[in-house]
Amino acid sequence: MCAVPGVVRAAEPWAPIDPARMSAAIKVLASPAFEGRSPATAGEEKSVAWIIAQYQAIGLEPGGENGGWTQAVPLLRTRVGAPSRLEVTMDGSSTALIPGKDIYLSTLLPNERIQIEGVPLVFVGYGVHAPERKWDDYKGVDLKGKVAVFLVNDPDFDAQPGEAVAGRFGGRTMTYYGRWTYKYEEAARRGAVAALIVHDTPGASYPWSTVIAPGQEAFDIVRDDSAEKPVSVQGWLEGDAAARLFARAGLDLATLRVKARDPGFKPVVLKGMGLTVDVPVSVARLQSHNVIGKITGAKYPDETVMYGAHWDAFGVSRDASGRTVMRPGAIDDGSGIAAVLEIARAYRAGPVPERTVMFAAWTAEERGLLGSTWYVAHPLAPLAKTAANFTIDVLQMAGPAHNAFVIGAGQDTLQDDLVTGARDQGRVMQPEAKPERGAFYRADHLPFARAGVPVVAVMDMAGAYDLVTGGVPAGDAWLQAYMKCYHQACDSWSASWDLRGAAEDAALVYAVGRRMAFSHDWPQWKTGSEFAGVRAETEQERK
Repeated sequence: MCAVPGVVRAAEPWAPIDPARMSAAIKVLASPAFEGRSPATAGEEKSVAWIIAQYQAIGLEPGGENGGWTQAVPLLRTRVGAPSRLEVTMDGSSTALIPGKDIYLSTLLPNERIQIEGVPLVFVGYGVHAPERKWDDYKGVDLKGKVAVFLVNDPDFDAQPGEAVAGRFGGRTMTYYGRWTYKYEEAARRGAVAALIVHDTPGASYPWSTVIAPGQEAFDIVRDDSAEKPVSVQGWLEGDAAARLFARAGLDLATLRVKARDPGFKPVVLKGMGLTVDVPVSVARLQSHNVIGKITGAKYPDETVMYGAHWDAFGVSRDASGRTVMRPGAIDDGSGIAAVLEIARAYRAGPVPERTVMFAAWTAEERGLLGSTWYVAHPLAPLAKTAANFTIDVLQMAGPAHNAFVIGAGQDTLQDDLVTGARDQGRVMQPEAKPERGAFYRADHLPFARAGVPVVAVMDMAGAYDLVTGGVPAGDAWLQAYMKCYHQACDSWSASWDLRGAAEDAALVYAVGRRMAFSHDWPQWKTGSEFAGVRAETEQERK
């Protein structure tokens, strides 16, 4: 055990949150009856109905559309089928690519077939165009009608001391340029017909099994015709398979990884090599739902403090061996929903807050933050007057801890309030220990941050907790065990869990948010944050 110097822990730092009630809620959400909570399934119907029943029992008001509990979220779902052809050709011969083993493909276009024939491949390093950091991996290369091949993460992820790129993108701290979503978007902007990312576990922060877990199914919100079109096909190349492809083109991928860290890197064509894809796609337009409850503010009803977590998981699918599995999403993010419910109960047990407090259960987070993205595009409370968004996504189940983690440290003043709140609990707040995972860009607070709303994200896979019982070694053991179950069937409820640590984190964001809910203060983005300028545009609306 490693006690916090000079800090005395409160007798029950998780008060007023009830760990046992949190466990019971997770057990229900992760039960077989909920079928893994995939959007637009019977599992969604049960999940939404259950959450509404909890909101009603707590005594919340409906916060959805037209005086109801939900907000409709129209989704596009695609699922790539078994390919007729999936191969690379070179010098008159072809090499088949095995789905799920060598390559993983998906699409966000509503087309019932993907067909590309012998399309040239271009390696574009990390695929980053960042003028403000004096970095351009493209160097004017023409990607129209081509396949862009990227490395995952940022150009300085593997940088060695003394290299010109070292620290230019925050070192091991991932920026948005390192996220796969950015790389696909940039490829589309440049006219590529396909985009493939070379997988490696350290750079991605998850194994190949996580890449293929969605079963070639993809989701997007339904966008209008004026929206930028995505690439026809997007996906991943397994690391060893990618190295073999590069070798066939006379290139050494390991050498190119090093060259891609140089500001002078130029795109490399895999000469003579073409990608052919001919696969069927099932396309469906679906309706899913965010579930929203609220407590209307007594003094500033048009100002909002928001708590949110996502109700969805991955549902039922087939694993790499072809077996049907249900991925129940107990910790990710049944734990977040359980925390939001407990926080709502805590608010209802006290006086009516001055500001409106909203409690959101988002859909389709696992499909690309889609429920929260839709809300931000169609807000039910003014975003300019949303004081804060608190997002809870994955809580640890190993007991009370001496520490906690800030995700994306240094972004806004809410994070400073979090440090103070943790100290009041007898804990210390630390920067995330795994910044290379890019957690700040991987949860439902991100659409709000992009819209300028100050945010706090609680994600307990950010590092090894210093547990009251067992210290850091025990915290690391829990983290390593959980990461093996991340997005897998084994993310299931367990009676052996100790939810007092999870409840501490819920109590922390309750306390910080409560101070916002009973005030007229406006949290601020810090100088240098990429989101400060967006918030500044609406400054007059908060006067």
